Amino acid sequence: MTARGRWLVDAVASALVAVAIWAFFGHAFLNYDSMYALVWGDDVAHGRTPEYDAPVAPTPHPLAIAVGAVLSPLGDGAAEAIFLALVLLGFGALVVGLLRLGAESFTLAVGALAALVFLTRVPPLNYGIRGYVDLPTVALIVWAAVLEARRPRRGLAVLVLLGLAGLLRPEAWLFAALYWVWLVVPVGQAERAAARLPAWAQRLGYALAGVRPPRRAWRERLGLALLAAAAPLVWALSDLAVTGDALWSLHGTSDLAAQLERPTGIERVPELLPRRLGEILRLPELICAVAGAAAGLLWLRRRTLVPLAVATVNGIAYVAFAIAGLSLLTRYLFLAAAMLSVLAAVAIAGWRRLPAAHPWRGRWRAAGAVLLLAVVAFAPQQAGRLSDLRADIAERDRVRDDLRALVTGDEAARAALERCGTLFLPNHRNVPELAYWLDRRPTAIVSAIREAPTRDGAFLAPTPRAAPFSILDPRDATLPADEVPAGYRLAAANRSWRLFTGPACS
Repeated sequence: MTARGRWLVDAVASALVAVAIWAFFGHAFLNYDSMYALVWGDDVAHGRTPEYDAPVAPTPHPLAIAVGAVLSPLGDGAAEAIFLALVLLGFGALVVGLLRLGAESFTLAVGALAALVFLTRVPPLNYGIRGYVDLPTVALIVWAAVLEARRPRRGLAVLVLLGLAGLLRPEAWLFAALYWVWLVVPVGQAERAAARLPAWAQRLGYALAGVRPPRRAWRERLGLALLAAAAPLVWALSDLAVTGDALWSLHGTSDLAAQLERPTGIERVPELLPRRLGEILRLPELICAVAGAAAGLLWLRRRTLVPLAVATVNGIAYVAFAIAGLSLLTRYLFLAAAMLSVLAAVAIAGWRRLPAAHPWRGRWRAAGAVLLLAVVAFAPQQAGRLSDLRADIAERDRVRDDLRALVTGDEAARAALERCGTLFLPNHRNVPELAYWLDRRPTAIVSAIREAPTRDGAFLAPTPRAAPFSILDPRDATLPADEVPAGYRLAAANRSWRLFTGPACS
């Protein structure tokens, strides 16, 4: 198959996986962060300065905001649908990328198993069906790894993919920087550095690297360096243009983590890193990943280095987040989990890459069969977790649809919102949706936890049944579902939401 034909097949396969994910859930919607990207993109498209400093606003992601700006003229409904479709397509591309990475480095069976393992994990599906940009980010990095596995030190194409990923998530900056070093360290310099090491270390280094670094002209090194640095520079310049602070995203994200009491700090890494990986892959897959890494390094060393290196760099980035005071969230380890899925598949099917006469091929095959049985034994439990997630997503989507129907389709609610001043909510969860649907600035929609409702305001609250599905995190502060500001009267309602108006605008 030609390269163009292969890319076409991969694109179609990615779209089919995205459709399959949507079909399984039957519901999908954009999360808090992605809705803010649409709000800020709409601001950019209309010449307004995005309100990065809105209370409890998420980290701004330049590429997501740019997509929001491009989609803005299509209207809020079409923009949301296309943004969500792009995220799901990114998830599909990630799954297909894992298949290709496993096939390029090992065998098609390894790639297929890796893709299946990751595709059936609850946390990635949960974040993917809610439109988080983390999955497209991981997809870009995985495809960069695929290109590198196909042709070591490919250069430009890999850096372009890492640069795009770096406009969505900052950990991609580390990948771009290390890849640049991998590309440009000259042979002589590498050999002089290696000469200072013991002979065994020299042999190990060259064995792990597989090939020695090529010679590159200084002009080429500089061009590659500029490309590798492009994403953090664009991010910093966009922060500077909007806020006057080139490090706004770092400062704002760190402050928000402290404000929301999210787990942070280097001392939490030994506890949280393995726990987060376990939340994604669960115990049988983690055991397989450890076994696959060990077997791969013993008998398929050069082929195992790419997934192992990518997982390691993701772990280093996680530690860097801890040092910077950022939240240590599960989704920041999706990339490492994807690579561990490949290694888990290696434990089960990697023996197929060994020569038929290899003395360990039969033993590896037997061990792989045992590990596969362990994974299959936990399949019913995993199916139950997926079923619970599907029910939860359906309920959240229903509550969100009811919110939109009330504020945009109910005449009494629309009249009340036009008549009243500030719109107050029990918490910050629905601020970006309402800002986007009602064409308001996020700062004009206020959490009643942060500011007491005024007499001329409106108050929008979920019913007690809908309340659990209208918050981001159960730990987040929120008003009780039955608490209404004093003097406020009911103006409109549906099965999930109630709109109250203050005494000065009733």
